[in-house]
Amino acid sequence: MLAVTLPFGRARAQVAGEAMAASPFAPNAFIRIGTDDLVTVMIKHIEMGQGPYTGLATLVAEELDADWSQMRAEGAPANDALYANLAFGAQGTGGSTAMANSYMQMRKAGAAARAMLVAAAAAKWGVPDAEITVSAGIIAHEPSGQSSGFGALAQAASDQPIPEDPPVKTADQFVLIGTDRPRLDTVAKTDGTAQFTLDVYRDDMLTVVVAHPPMFGATVATMDDSAALAVRGVQMVRQIPSGVAVYATNTFAALKGRDALSITWDQSAAETRSSAQMMDDFSAAAAEGGITVEEDGDLSPLEKAAQVLEAEYRFPYLAHAPMEPLDAVIETKGGKAEMWFGSQFPTFDKPTVAKALGIAPEDVTINVLMAGGSFGRRAQGSAHLAAEAGEVAKAAGRDGAFKLVWTREDDVKGGYYRPMTVHRLRAGLDEQGRIVGWENTVANQSILMGTPMEPTLKGGPDATSYEGSSNLPYQFGARRIGWARMESPVSVLWWRSVGHTHTAYAVETFLDEVLAAAGQDAVQGRLDLLPLEASRERAVIEEAARMSGWSGPTRDGKGYGVAMVKSFGTYVAQVVEVEDRDGLPHVTRVWCAVDCGIAVNPNIIRAQMEGGIGYALGTALHSRITMAEGGMVQQSNFDDYPMLRIAEMPMVEVSIIASDVDPTGVGEPGVPPLGPALANAWRALTGKSQRSLPFDEVMS
Repeated sequence: MLAVTLPFGRARAQVAGEAMAASPFAPNAFIRIGTDDLVTVMIKHIEMGQGPYTGLATLVAEELDADWSQMRAEGAPANDALYANLAFGAQGTGGSTAMANSYMQMRKAGAAARAMLVAAAAAKWGVPDAEITVSAGIIAHEPSGQSSGFGALAQAASDQPIPEDPPVKTADQFVLIGTDRPRLDTVAKTDGTAQFTLDVYRDDMLTVVVAHPPMFGATVATMDDSAALAVRGVQMVRQIPSGVAVYATNTFAALKGRDALSITWDQSAAETRSSAQMMDDFSAAAAEGGITVEEDGDLSPLEKAAQVLEAEYRFPYLAHAPMEPLDAVIETKGGKAEMWFGSQFPTFDKPTVAKALGIAPEDVTINVLMAGGSFGRRAQGSAHLAAEAGEVAKAAGRDGAFKLVWTREDDVKGGYYRPMTVHRLRAGLDEQGRIVGWENTVANQSILMGTPMEPTLKGGPDATSYEGSSNLPYQFGARRIGWARMESPVSVLWWRSVGHTHTAYAVETFLDEVLAAAGQDAVQGRLDLLPLEASRERAVIEEAARMSGWSGPTRDGKGYGVAMVKSFGTYVAQVVEVEDRDGLPHVTRVWCAVDCGIAVNPNIIRAQMEGGIGYALGTALHSRITMAEGGMVQQSNFDDYPMLRIAEMPMVEVSIIASDVDPTGVGEPGVPPLGPALANAWRALTGKSQRSLPFDEVMS
């Protein structure tokens, strides 16, 4: 890979026949250094607000000894061979793996480029490599007084041999890693030069919107498009597998044309149950125990315990609701296709588009753009957006450019939700108040089964459905975890923190009640359940307690709750302070302790914890997708699927635990502890256990 020179981005604009001598120095697939001293890093992970442009560029800059002001970042195109996520073996972003899988890879890339620049300087100045220093983007030979920027040596460096395994710095040599760096994408996003899918315009491009079925599993029975075609600007209407597509010269015309369609839907295979009916079915399945996915010890002490506690927790479907709804631009020409969109998993999107068009995957080019949020929404397990874009282009019956646009209503009503889930838990206490048995059964739909990633399960259960309920660090004596797989045409997908978003709530709130029944403090009780070697869990709990001045669950008319969750290799504990405002919780402060290994950019880590807390709080307070009897989704936009308001956002204090362990992710782990910490604080303050979400509306 190090031998590849890639003409990406600005390099594509070079005129045909231009000499390679004028091309940027590209020592590997990740770095380009121009004669202007600018260092552009190709980022293999989509930038959707979580910070990989900045974080991964920091790794390169550190080993390159560049000045931060000369660093730039661009999204890498779809290319599995060069840009695979080392955690997946495929190009994609998810599971908070961007930093973890790229940490050494990007550092080695930077170190290789530095070594080649040093070798070029040594050859030019006739001095030993060992006498050359590099600092803040300046290559210097102090004994002779010679110095240079990167750009003047770029061409000569490209003639140097590429190091196979260049050495990297030790932690005590870091200059940039571990310090706050301003984000590389802030200026472009502020002045409007950042390009998102909506900003892409191709010659003679048509805008396309699709009328999707109003019930999951329904299909088109009959369609009358005469009124739609009469709308000024509408060019054509086509039936595609996912619904009816309306093509127009602008978005307004496309939407008006869609409104004018007359469609009869075949509901024979549709989901017609209401949310309440589905929840009851899920509850019944959870009560039966499901299949055993984890078992440790004999549960008979639970049955004979001095006290047995039981609880059921219900979680609704949830939409992701990123600020940028789904969209994609596709252009076909001469049996090939090029796309521009925020592709979270190009590995799956590329063959999906190719299949829809009936062409080879190598004839599809995907330009990965920044995205205005995702929270899992763009990680389509069945690549449905890419498939729909391909079907739209195919159904047009001619080459051309098409911009597929989903409205907010399309997205909220369109499925690919966090799965509806029911947890049933039991725990037994002996006469000394010790937990002697723990049982948790989870009932929900599988996310991975039936998707291109199902082979990764190797015939086993879908662990993303119950992760966080299994492999707990707490010592519960005997333990059994069960999973009941539920079936429904309602489409489900990863949602920020995946299984941990509901398992953390069920486990940490039930544990709080069990500890209270045993007469134990919420913080000390958790610490007592941790083995001595679980120092990272212990450290974040102790730090969050210290930050909050923990002295118990109530003081001064406020409630305090704690929760600790390990997700995606990162340990997070949070303490929430809550007030009772007209019967609903109002969170005033959150203290968050996080151990994510080496903190590459503390500013981004704090931002991700703060953002995760806000996202989780809004969800716990307000969010739910419900279906009326007959299967119609009742929510459509932010008026009935509200986000957290700024006045509801609490003060957040984040403490990052110092570590010398390789970094893990921070995009998702800030989410899981907030909900249970809030519920624990609310129960402490009011005596009420919140066993269904959201807080502001009971499932009906």
